[in-house]
Amino acid sequence: MKNRLKDLREDHDYTQQTVADNIGITQRKYSYIETGVQPLTAELLVSLARFYGVSIDYLLCETDIPDRYPHR
Repeated sequence: MKNRLKDLREDHDYTQQTVADNIGITQRKYSYIETGVQPLTAELLVSLARFYGVSIDYLLCETDIPDRYPHR
């Protein structure tokens, strides 16, 4: 998952600080999450999915389809 978070952030040209500010944590904590040092809580997982507009499954690398609600 850590690569997925970094890839999403870089694809949007966001800094770690920008993401951290938008989900209500410090840049240091976000850095730890992005690098896998600190586990991601369910609450932060939901916040990140909402921030990026992707599904939780996408963040968890359970799917390669980023849409929150995939088209069928």
